[in-house]
Amino acid sequence: MSGNLANGLVLLGMGMGFVLCFLTILIFVMKIMSAVVLYLNKLFPEASEEIKSSVKKAVDNLDEAVAVAIAAIMAKRS
Repeated sequence: MSGNLANGLVLLGMGMGFVLCFLTILIFVMKIMSAVVLYLNKLFPEASEEIKSSVKKAVDNLDEAVAVAIAAIMAKRS
């Protein structure tokens, strides 16, 4: 019986050791890949589009939306 228990504990230790090693390696690889991606983003930045005309329309729509909301509240109260 004690032989089986000893074998089970050895197997438990080896399994947990392998998982711990794998997760440690995975963490280091993820940190390295994060550094590589940050470096590549500096070399090849994404193009950004500037939209100037829609900002004014959004403000006008916001004013209109506020007016509609106030009118709805006033209609509900009376």
